[in-house]
Amino acid sequence: MNFGTALKDWRTRRHLSQLDLALRAGTTQRHVSFMESGRSLPGRGMVLRVAESLELPLRERNGLLHAAGFAPSYPETKLDDPAIRPVLDGLRRLLDGHRPYPAIVVDRYGLLVAKNDAFSLLIEDVAPELLEEPVDTLRLALHPRGMAPRVRNLDDWARHILERLRNDLVRTPDDRLAAQLAELKGYLPPERPPSADHLGFAVPVRLSTSVGELRLITAITTFATAADVTVSELKLETFLPADAETAELLVSGNSG
Repeated sequence: MNFGTALKDWRTRRHLSQLDLALRAGTTQRHVSFMESGRSLPGRGMVLRVAESLELPLRERNGLLHAAGFAPSYPETKLDDPAIRPVLDGLRRLLDGHRPYPAIVVDRYGLLVAKNDAFSLLIEDVAPELLEEPVDTLRLALHPRGMAPRVRNLDDWARHILERLRNDLVRTPDDRLAAQLAELKGYLPPERPPSADHLGFAVPVRLSTSVGELRLITAITTFATAADVTVSELKLETFLPADAETAELLVSGNSG
């Protein structure tokens, strides 16, 4: 895809007019129009300005630079590279500090990067093959041999996960994410209307465990100021007790 087509596609996805984008990027509507039609070739600085104005993730900013004929601005460091070891070490300290509550770090596609000991309570009785690396936490959550049989409100919890994936796909198209969404939907019966107590993004998962039923809500933290593609795509997902009983069960279940 050439730069002009890519720019127009992203602008349309963000529901911005040419004037909206021009005002955000500090240029003119005429210049935006010329860039989209191919009548004007932007400089590297302008590409970065429109990418930032469109709130593109770093991977997609690199893609827009490539479409304009420029080299990427943001490195993509492998997780085993010593250069990002301080970041991963910091995340592991956060995971340990979150105990006795479960917490994990995942990448863009939900693959497990790190976890704390408390997470083991959530994956009791999961089929061993689902825990072989790389561990897909989305598959783990909804697979019939994963956590799904112990989720008491599977309809609402599955909807929460699928809606999050759909929203990601609307903002940032990705063939691999689309394939994951199709796979996860294949594990589930046809979606039914939300229940009366469906709370959207805050829906708690009700999970049967060896210490009792846990009611958990999740919070996701990302690196908003990261300058590395890999780091920017990491997510710290923490599972928080939705009630006092769950908090007590987590303390007793993860003691020692």
